[in-house]
Amino acid sequence: MSNNNTIAGWILAGGIAALGFSIVSGKYFHAGKHERAEVMGYVIEGVETAGGSADAGPSIETLLQTADIAAGEKVFGKCAACHTINQGGANGIGPNLWAAMGKPRGHVAGFAYSDALKSVPGNWDWTSMNAWLTSPRKYADGTKMTFAGLGKAEDRANLMVYLNAQGSNLPLPAAPVIEAPAEEAVDAAAEAGTEAEAEEAVEADAAAAEE
Repeated sequence: MSNNNTIAGWILAGGIAALGFSIVSGKYFHAGKHERAEVMGYVIEGVETAGGSADAGPSIETLLQTADIAAGEKVFGKCAACHTINQGGANGIGPNLWAAMGKPRGHVAGFAYSDALKSVPGNWDWTSMNAWLTSPRKYADGTKMTFAGLGKAEDRANLMVYLNAQGSNLPLPAAPVIEAPAEEAVDAAAEAGTEAEAEEAVEADAAAAEE
């Protein structure tokens, strides 16, 4: 009888321990799932991700100076499903893009542009095309273009020089000038160097006197 009670006691204790472990582990893994719920497992090409930030690298004007037309042609592959770019090419879902740089927003005859895009004044220059390629929906709210945009500034620069080479040939914008240090800063640096040299000379004289 004593042995049976002992065995029953061990079984009961084991069941309680197992139940406690199950509760603790369940809370741990459940919490982990909530923390990772909003993180995408993979990135879909051409889709904007939430919380994206602007490019932190060189300006688009700087990148255009070394942009690659061949690389831009590869980037244009993302546009080819909707656009043609050869001279005299037919309109598709989007307008033909031959000689688009430098032209007004709705320059292609026979294509039904959205009012949102046609209402934007001016022509396609480097600044406006960069903004359009970054996010068409932000540039012209209400546009019919569904492409999310190109997140990499290098891709936009390469694509723009490729577009420009197809019948437009606009001159590249000037790269931003990096300002030289202010004169006051130069003088302060020189003065600091002079003071350091003077201190070193005093220390050297003191050391010589002690000898």
